[in-house]
Amino acid sequence: MINLIWAMDKNQLVGDGDRIPWHIKEDLLYYKSKTNGKVVLMGDTTYYSLKSYYKTKPLPYGKIYVATIDKDLVINDELNEVIMVYDLISFISNYKDELWVCGGATIYKLSLPYADRLYISFVKGEYKGDRYFPTIDFNKYNRTWENDTDKVLYTVYEKVK
Repeated sequence: MINLIWAMDKNQLVGDGDRIPWHIKEDLLYYKSKTNGKVVLMGDTTYYSLKSYYKTKPLPYGKIYVATIDKDLVINDELNEVIMVYDLISFISNYKDELWVCGGATIYKLSLPYADRLYISFVKGEYKGDRYFPTIDFNKYNRTWENDTDKVLYTVYEKVK
C-alpha cells in the first residue's frame, strides 16, 4: 500500500525551498498521527529539512528510506535507521508493504503513478513558495473521507481499481 501524504494550498504549492510555507499546528498533528512509527520514503532534501527540527531527537518514524540521485550520498544517522534508495522507480514499483511517501515535490511526482491512497490536506489560503505538487488526475481516485476545519480541508482519495 503506497500512501502519499502532503499539504498544499489552492495553487498546489507544497514548499518554499526546503520549508513548508505555512505553520498550521493542527495539520502537523494530523500528519504525525498518520506517519508516527511508520515506514516512510522521502527525498534527501526533505530528510535534511526534518533533521534541522529534530537535531538531538530521532525522527518520529519507523524505518526511513531516503531517495537521492547522488549515488555517493550515504546518510549515517545515529538516531534513526536510514536506508538509501538510489533507484526510486524500481524501489517504489516493487514495494509490497505499507509505505508513506512524505516528499518533497520531485519524490511526489515520481511516486504519484504508484500511489494507492492520497492523504491531501488542502490548506485554505494562498501562500508564496517555489515547490508545487504535480497535476493529479482525480478521475483515477475516489474521495473516501474528508474533514473540513477552519484552516484545512483534510481528504483521503483511493485509487480506482
